[in-house]
Amino acid sequence: MADDEQDDQKEYRWETGYEKTWEAIKEDDDGLLDSAIADIIQKAKRKRQAEKTKQNRLGMMRHMFIVLDCSESMSVPDLKPTRLLCTLKLLEIFIEEFFDQNPISQLGIIALKAKRAEKITELTGTSRVHLKALEGLARVSLTSEPSLQNGLDLALKTLKVVPSHASREIVIIMGSLTTCDPVDINQTIDELKKERIRCSVISLSAEIHICRYLTQQTMGTFGAVLDDSHYRDQLLSQVDPPPAAKTQDNSLIRMGFPHSKSEVEGKDAPLSMCMCHIENLEEPSELSTTGHHCPQCNSKYCELPVECQCCGLTLVSAPHLARSYHHLFPVPNFEELPFESVPPGAPECGGLRKCYSCIKVLNGLTDKSVFKCGYCNQFFCLDCDIFIHETLHSCVGCNTIPGVAGLVYQKQGGKSAIDSQQTMLPTTSKQRSQYPM
Repeated sequence: MADDEQDDQKEYRWETGYEKTWEAIKEDDDGLLDSAIADIIQKAKRKRQAEKTKQNRLGMMRHMFIVLDCSESMSVPDLKPTRLLCTLKLLEIFIEEFFDQNPISQLGIIALKAKRAEKITELTGTSRVHLKALEGLARVSLTSEPSLQNGLDLALKTLKVVPSHASREIVIIMGSLTTCDPVDINQTIDELKKERIRCSVISLSAEIHICRYLTQQTMGTFGAVLDDSHYRDQLLSQVDPPPAAKTQDNSLIRMGFPHSKSEVEGKDAPLSMCMCHIENLEEPSELSTTGHHCPQCNSKYCELPVECQCCGLTLVSAPHLARSYHHLFPVPNFEELPFESVPPGAPECGGLRKCYSCIKVLNGLTDKSVFKCGYCNQFFCLDCDIFIHETLHSCVGCNTIPGVAGLVYQKQGGKSAIDSQQTMLPTTSKQRSQYPM
C-alpha cells in the first residue's frame, strides 16, 4: 500500500488528472472576483523581488554573450506571432534594461544558423549597435537545426581573453529540442567550467537534459517558458548581476573620466572625427566640435561608456558608476502587512489611509497587503514597493524624512563599496604620468 502511494507521488504533471485551478479564485462577500484577482497579481509581482539574491559579492563588470537559436523551430507560432519575432521584441527590452542597470558592462550576440554559429555583434557597451543588429535578424531565414556546441565554442573563444576580475556569462535562448554538434559537447562544457564562465539557458519548448546539465556544471540557471509574460520574466531575471565566483580575482581597474573641449585658447574647438565611428562603413564618422576626449591619449568618442581604441582605458562618467553602485547596497525588502495595520490619516484629510510615496488612497479591496520600511516606518502600496526596489533603488521615506538617511547608513555598518566591489581607479590627465603605459 505504501509503495502505491509513493508511485502516485512520483507521477509527472501530465500524467495526473485534471486540476481544478479555478477553485483558487473565490468570490468575496459581495460576489465579486476583484479581490481574488488582485491577490494573484500581487503575488506574481512580489515573486521576482523575493527571489533576488542578497548579501553576496557581485560581479559588477559583466561580459555577456546572448546565444540565439535561429533554426527552423523558431518559426513555431506558439509565442505570437512567432518564437523568433517574440524573442527579438523581448530582447530589445532586455538590452535597454541591461545597460541601464549595468552601464559599465558589455554585451554581444551570437546566432545559431544551419548548424553553424555566427557572431552578430562583438562585445560592446553600446545598446544602439545591438538594437540595429536585431532588426536584421528579423529577416533571417529559419532553416535546419542549431549547433549548441558551435555557439558555446565561439563565445568561449572571446570570453577566455576577458580579464579575470570581470564576470563572464553566456545566456542561451533555445527553441529546438535537438542540437547537431561536431564532437562531444561534454568537452566544451568541461572547458566552460574550467574557465568559470556562467551559462544560463531559456528554453522555448521543453526542458532539455544537455541544457540542464550545462547550467548545473557552470552554476547558471535554467528555465522553460510557459507564455510570453513568463518568457519576459525569465529574460529580465538575467539583468541583475549574479553572485561573483569565489575564485574571481580582485584588482584595481583604471578608469578615465573624459572631458569636453568647447573652447581651445579662447577659440572654438576644432573639427575632428570620433574614434567609435571612424571605421564604421554603415555609420561613418562626421566632423564635429563636440565629443568626449580621453584624458590619457585625447582620442574623441561620441558616447560613453567605451573602451578607448588607442590606449585601452575604460571611459565612463560619474552617473555610470553610481548606477552600478546600487546593486551592492540594495534597498532591504519591506515588511508585508495587512491593510488594517496602516494608521488612519489626519482628521483634516478625512482619516484616509494613503501610500507615503504616491499619496494614493489605499482600500482593503485592491490593497490587501501594504509594505512597511523598517527604517522610516512608512507604508507603501505594491506598485511603489516594486518601483522603489527595481527602478529607484532608494526608499522615498528614508530620503525625505530628516535624519533617517544617516540612521540607515549607521545600521548598515557604514561599509564602503571597496569591500564588495572591484575598486574603480579613476584616471585624469594629471594622474596619467603616474601610471606608465
